Amino acid sequence: MAGAFTLITPTEIVFGRGHIAQLNERAGKLGSRALVVHGKTPGRLAGVFESLNAIDIVQTLAIEKEPDLNTLTAAIEEGKLLGIDLVVGIGGGSVMDSAKVLAAMLPSETGLMSHLEVVGDGLPLTAKRLPLILVPTTSGTGAEVTRNAVVDVPDAQRKVSLRDNQLLPDLALVDPALTDNCPKTVSLHSGLDAITQVIEPYLSSRANLFTDMLCREAIPKGLAAIKQLMSNESAEARDALAQVSLFGGLALANSGLGVVHGIAGPLGSLCGAPHGAICGALLPAGIAANRDSVVEADHKARIDQVIGWIAEVFETSPDQALPRFRAWIAESGLLGLASIGVNEDHIIAATQAAATSSSMKANPVVLHAETIEAVMRQSL
Repeated sequence: MAGAFTLITPTEIVFGRGHIAQLNERAGKLGSRALVVHGKTPGRLAGVFESLNAIDIVQTLAIEKEPDLNTLTAAIEEGKLLGIDLVVGIGGGSVMDSAKVLAAMLPSETGLMSHLEVVGDGLPLTAKRLPLILVPTTSGTGAEVTRNAVVDVPDAQRKVSLRDNQLLPDLALVDPALTDNCPKTVSLHSGLDAITQVIEPYLSSRANLFTDMLCREAIPKGLAAIKQLMSNESAEARDALAQVSLFGGLALANSGLGVVHGIAGPLGSLCGAPHGAICGALLPAGIAANRDSVVEADHKARIDQVIGWIAEVFETSPDQALPRFRAWIAESGLLGLASIGVNEDHIIAATQAAATSSSMKANPVVLHAETIEAVMRQSL
């Protein structure tokens, strides 16, 4: 891969168990009237919210699923009337994406559609965003360190991105303790997303020295951690998976993704299934499709290395690694795409959209529509 690269990161990353204790002081230095975006069960974060006495929380927003255009537009309109000068997102990827959009759009005189890719005008942001703090409570998307936010546009049946360097937060505060005792299903889905997001940047046509350093450590570490968590709760595994998720966010922001995310975006908008579940169901077949299609020796060697890591963690031979991985995913509770609501109509509708999606542009090889369709069918 090329030796040169451009590095895109937030202003500051704080990682470590117990570091959530820094949030109140940090928030108070950035603003005084805050919008706090959180998930559908804020009760488990009650202590965190109670500690935020350095700021006045003037608006809260609960995000119960992946953010959609109407929900965000309504929150923007309400927030503009409240004099908000700080946005804090505490939750999973959907929460953090919503917080990014709100921080960017509350000071803006233009509407959200002006800046969305594909279905909107795709214009760069013109107003300086509000100060922004992102705190993940799941280990999956790495959204705390990426410069895009995914928005569901139901009328277009597409999930598209608001993308701008301004969406990188002032502070990404990652405390693995916030993920402790996360429900098993959420841990599986988000953990598989985290692993996908270190595998795809490593296989990407845009991979570079920086992303390689992150992914080479993170891929086997993530596989071992999620395997451990499906058997027993473990603080050590939670710490490892939180690190993998963070590394994945940094890696994808700097080298892109691939076929799994290329399919997951449009497919998720069509069927409404959780993003991480779609990625996890697709991952073994996506790796296999790339392995069967690549020509360049370097790309083939990288895929074989990933397959070797899977084989080692799941104690099998390389030729059985992907079938064993898929079987383990099913044994852990994710039976396949059909089990999360994907049907024939979804596959047909998603195929062409996936072929032209932004994530697909970094895939190590151009995949034809029939191959993309086959990946979905093999993952049912």
